Amino acid sequence: MAASPTVLRRRLGQELRNLRESKKLTAAQVAKSLAWSESKVSRIEGGKSPLSDKDAKLLLNEYGVQDPQDIRQFVDLVRRSRQNGWWHSYGDALPEWFKPYLGFEADAAQVLIYETELVHGLLQTERYAQSVIRSMSQAPTADEIDRRASARIQRKEILTRDNPPKVWVVLNEAVIHRVVASRSVMHEQLSHLAEVAENNPNVTVQILPFEAGAHASMGYSFSILSFDDTPGSLVYSEQLTSAVYLDKTSDVSRHEEIFQQLVAASTRPDSSVAWLKETAERFGT
Repeated sequence: MAASPTVLRRRLGQELRNLRESKKLTAAQVAKSLAWSESKVSRIEGGKSPLSDKDAKLLLNEYGVQDPQDIRQFVDLVRRSRQNGWWHSYGDALPEWFKPYLGFEADAAQVLIYETELVHGLLQTERYAQSVIRSMSQAPTADEIDRRASARIQRKEILTRDNPPKVWVVLNEAVIHRVVASRSVMHEQLSHLAEVAENNPNVTVQILPFEAGAHASMGYSFSILSFDDTPGSLVYSEQLTSAVYLDKTSDVSRHEEIFQQLVAASTRPDSSVAWLKETAERFGT
């Protein structure tokens, strides 16, 4: 599977950072030499900004890369990184701050997820997704709701593709009790969760019970994404009108540590599936 444009930008940024550091240059020094802002260098190295052919060549020249073949290969990757992902067809239906996540998710080898309030988008049914979108958006039109829900459904294809990512989800118990839309919708959603966890060996779902008490991620949902061909993991945390992307080793390590604590405090995967089925049946009566 070809890497998504978002992941290619991140890979290019890391290669440029490695080249800069090998020359013992700071981002500030490079920015001054090219008459750029330091934030521009930082955005490029973080994979947060598209890279033009011209800027790529300027940076390679700054770092002493002169071989024509190396330059051609790098610029080819730069051009591929500017291509549109599948989510581009949804246009304004998706917020700009969310689109990079879709690229990372599409290329991830592993996704670790903790959710405090709702079922994660990868595991939502269409009716559940529509209700969540309706409640969290400002006066959305019926078309916007349908398009956003459709995008969420399309995301789920990564779970059953060839070489799917390993997805491990921990849900706060509140998620399975909160009635979203109706009891019928919850019956459908929880049954779907149980089915996905039971029938897909790459998907694990656990429930963090109320009786587990206080923990290090109370009120804070997050995802940790890891990649096969790109070093370093990424933490994603969604807010009301924006998102945070963290890739510092210390930040990632802390979130990984917290996730393992949540896993240890949660009900075992087989017991969680049974719990989901039981709760789904109660909603279905």
